[in-house]
Amino acid sequence: MLPYHGDRDLSDYSFLVTGGAGFIGSNLVEYLLRYGARKVRVLDNFSTGFMSNIDRFTYHSNFELIEGDIRDLDTCVRAAAGMDYVLHQAALGSVPRSINDPITTNNVNITGFLNVLMAVKQEKVKRIIYAASSSTYGDSKELPKVEERIGNPLSPYAITKYVNELYARVFAQTYGIETIGLRYFNVFGKRQSPNGAYAAVIPKFISQLMDHQSPVINGDGATSRDFTYIENVIQANIRAVFASNPDAVNQVYNVAYGERTTLTELAQYLKKLLSNYDAAIADVTIEYGNERAGDVKHSLASVEKAKELLDYDPLYSVEDGLREAINWYTREKRSAEVSKL
Repeated sequence: MLPYHGDRDLSDYSFLVTGGAGFIGSNLVEYLLRYGARKVRVLDNFSTGFMSNIDRFTYHSNFELIEGDIRDLDTCVRAAAGMDYVLHQAALGSVPRSINDPITTNNVNITGFLNVLMAVKQEKVKRIIYAASSSTYGDSKELPKVEERIGNPLSPYAITKYVNELYARVFAQTYGIETIGLRYFNVFGKRQSPNGAYAAVIPKFISQLMDHQSPVINGDGATSRDFTYIENVIQANIRAVFASNPDAVNQVYNVAYGERTTLTELAQYLKKLLSNYDAAIADVTIEYGNERAGDVKHSLASVEKAKELLDYDPLYSVEDGLREAINWYTREKRSAEVSKL
C-alpha cells in the first residue's frame, strides 16, 4: 500500500500531470488515483514515457489521457483547463542527451515549460509544482547543497532547469501565480526504465547484474550522489501541493534523502541485495571506465528547508529504496519470463 502523505480529501481536486507516462509522473498518477482524486489528467507525447506505465489507469473513471506535446501552447491550455493543480514532470532529462542535442533539450525544457506556465496563468490554476533539478548546482563544490547558493551550470540540461526556476519566479512576481520547484536528486524506483542510451544508473546496473553482466562505472567510483527513492519524491509533491504556509510558496526546494553514496558503494549494495535472488550475481565483477562530460563529481542535499516549510519527512533511505526497487525489477523480470513460456 502506498503511504498517504497528507490530511486532505483528494476527491475535491483535479490534477494535471505533464509527463504522466514517465517514471516519476506515472508514480504520481498512481498515488493520486489510489487516494481518490476527482480527476487526474495526463499530458504526454510518449517521447520518453511509456503507455505500459499508465495502461492500468486508463480504465479508471477519474483518469484522462491527452496525447500531446508541451511545445504546443494550445495543447497545454487544453490540458490545464479545469485543473486545480499542475504537477509538471514533462522534460527531456539526461546530461549526456543534452550535450548531444542541446536544441531539442532547450525546446522541450524551456519553451515547453513556458507554455505550461502560460496555460496555468490563462486557466487560473491554483498552483504549479514543477520538477527542478540538482544539476542546477553546477560546479559548486559546497556540500551539502543549499537552495540559495548555486554554481555555474555544466551542461545544456542544467541551464534549462535553472531557466525554469527563473521563469517561475518571474511569473509569480508578474502574474501572481503560485509556483513551487522541487530540485530532484537522482530519483530511482519502480517503472524507471533500464533501457536506452540515457538510462539512469540504478535501473541500468540492476538490469546488467540480473543478466550477469558487469556494470561499468564512469570514473574511479568515488563520484557520489544523493540517491532518492521515488516515494520520497511523491511525498514532496503532495506536501508542496497543499502547503498552506505563505512563506512556502514561490520557492525552490531540494528533494532528496540527505545521504551521500559513491557509485562503488551503490554497485556493491546492488550486488549484495540481488544475490538474495540469484547467488551467482555475487561473482559478477564491477568495471570502471572514463568519466562523463558534464557530470558533477559530488552531490549531497540539505533538506532542511523542505522539512521546515513543506513538512517534508523522507521515509525511505537509499538501502530501503533499493530493496523496494529490486523487488519490483525482479517481479517484472519473472513476469516477462513467464509470458515468454
